[in-house]
Amino acid sequence: MNKITLTACPECDLLLNPTQTIVGDKAHCPRCGYLLQRPSKQSIERTFALSIAGLILMFPANLMPLIGIKMLGNAKDGTLWSGVLALFEEHMWGVAVLVFLSSILFPLLNIILSLLISAHLYFNKPNRHLAHWMRWLQHIDEWAMLEVYMLGIIVACVKLSSTSELKFGFGLYAFVALLIVTGMLTSSLDKVLFWRQIGRLKP
Repeated sequence: MNKITLTACPECDLLLNPTQTIVGDKAHCPRCGYLLQRPSKQSIERTFALSIAGLILMFPANLMPLIGIKMLGNAKDGTLWSGVLALFEEHMWGVAVLVFLSSILFPLLNIILSLLISAHLYFNKPNRHLAHWMRWLQHIDEWAMLEVYMLGIIVACVKLSSTSELKFGFGLYAFVALLIVTGMLTSSLDKVLFWRQIGRLKP
């Protein structure tokens, strides 16, 4: 007796027959239109390379000055990490935790998990934790919101530009590069291909 394998749409739970799409094509749910699959060329190799680049950029983006502010003769540099500490010192603990999770911790975990998974698949190394890492990656990806923090930086620059002198630091350029890399990382990671390869490498 042949075993029938079906997949469920993550958005509306419609049961569907697995489809084999090629690079350049997209598979959508016929009921809700959710994007089910969008194969990416050399997904594993691109994810591996972009993860390494993202991990390198995380350090200057978080630790080096983003913006220098000079007002009434006083100058002060601000980093992503110092912004979180300043929120804690102002007793804005909820906002501080949210900024730390969405702008530092979750993007870092997202990059590390992408690197671990793609490295194992690239070198064909089985690992019993691969499926768990992939599930965590799919959940964490929804909470990594560097673009929201970038929008906050732009708004702050616009408001401060008329009252103070601003100087953009190397950390800001690293942060913008990190934002681009993480965006490319998300679009390059073919989840269907990754799950297929993880199943093939099961120890």
